[in-house]
Amino acid sequence: MIGKTRQPPAEVEEIYDSEVGKARGILRQSLPAGKLRHARRCPSPEVAFWIAHYWMIRWDLRDCNSQVVESLPHPNIHLIFENDTSQVSGVHTCKFSRVLEGQGQVFGVKFRPGGFRPFLDRPVSKLADRIVPADRIFGKNLGTLEEIALSGCEEDVKVRATNDFFRALLPKPDSMIELACGLVEKILREPDIKTVDDLANRAAVDKRRLQRIFNEYVGVPPKWVIRRYRLHELIERINSGNQLEWARVAADLGYFDQAHLINDFKSIVGYSPAQYKKRVLGSS
Repeated sequence: MIGKTRQPPAEVEEIYDSEVGKARGILRQSLPAGKLRHARRCPSPEVAFWIAHYWMIRWDLRDCNSQVVESLPHPNIHLIFENDTSQVSGVHTCKFSRVLEGQGQVFGVKFRPGGFRPFLDRPVSKLADRIVPADRIFGKNLGTLEEIALSGCEEDVKVRATNDFFRALLPKPDSMIELACGLVEKILREPDIKTVDDLANRAAVDKRRLQRIFNEYVGVPPKWVIRRYRLHELIERINSGNQLEWARVAADLGYFDQAHLINDFKSIVGYSPAQYKKRVLGSS
């Protein structure tokens, strides 16, 4: 009888600058084996008006089974370096899923809500659910940064190179970026904002103007952002491991009732909150 080789326990490392904080919206599952490192680093002050943070993922699943990673993306545009290419990814409106296998790395630039608009010649909503070659937007000058970002050099080197690249490209400050980012931040920080009318009243911004700002600068409607951040909050509560009273949670997050919450979560994630809790925490 041939015995199976026992795989060593997984090594998962998540590091982040305190100003950036931990990732939200990750549909967490335990990694049974292999190594994974997820780092989130601040940009330099000169480019922080446009860029939220840099993120880096490295994995080593050689001799391990492939793993599916899933998340509910944020209302942000990303510049992504992976597999000898660089791409700009618009806001992903559905659940994001991908398979990790073998050995690899990704380096990404996450722009603030609204922060990508000066680099684009059209409303950011035109990029929703699309991926385009990055040199179409940033030109051939991106080549040097691409070489560094795709290399095996230290994270600090990649961060410095990206800071330098965008420092040389800095557009003129646009007050609408600050407004758009502030509106998205308000939705995140004030969970009692449950409708677009709530946001319009709280921010003292006309509802039609809100729609135009989000279309031009954020890339998705304000209703989508409200809904997505409420689901992020639900995921955080489940991941906490605390006992949840689903009817109370539904009311807190602005749903009509428990069934409304379950159906909304399931329509995006693919399974119910209780099923997600069981998958992540091994409990019912």
